Amino acid sequence: MAIVEISIVPLGTGSTSLSQYVAACEKELREHCEDLKYELTAMGTIIEGDLDKILALIRRLHEVPFRQGAARVSTSIKIDDRRDKNSSINQKVKSVEDKL
Repeated sequence: MAIVEISIVPLGTGSTSLSQYVAACEKELREHCEDLKYELTAMGTIIEGDLDKILALIRRLHEVPFRQGAARVSTSIKIDDRRDKNSSINQKVKSVEDKL
């Protein structure tokens, strides 16, 4: 199971506010998350699940700002694909908290 953090930033929008684009991406995510767990954070979105499904979803999400009128979109992707044991968003956070 992979844990992926994405940040989609529309450029060339004529405004410094991005919340309308984030909301549109969140709506797309809710409609197409298919067996994926996700968390919206202040700086991006974390998605947990099958890597192939996540990558297909990221492709869909990358297109959302273009449909909203953005002239350019920069998408950052960070992938944690651990295969030696099961991991999850909650497990990763708990591991750090247990050490505090």
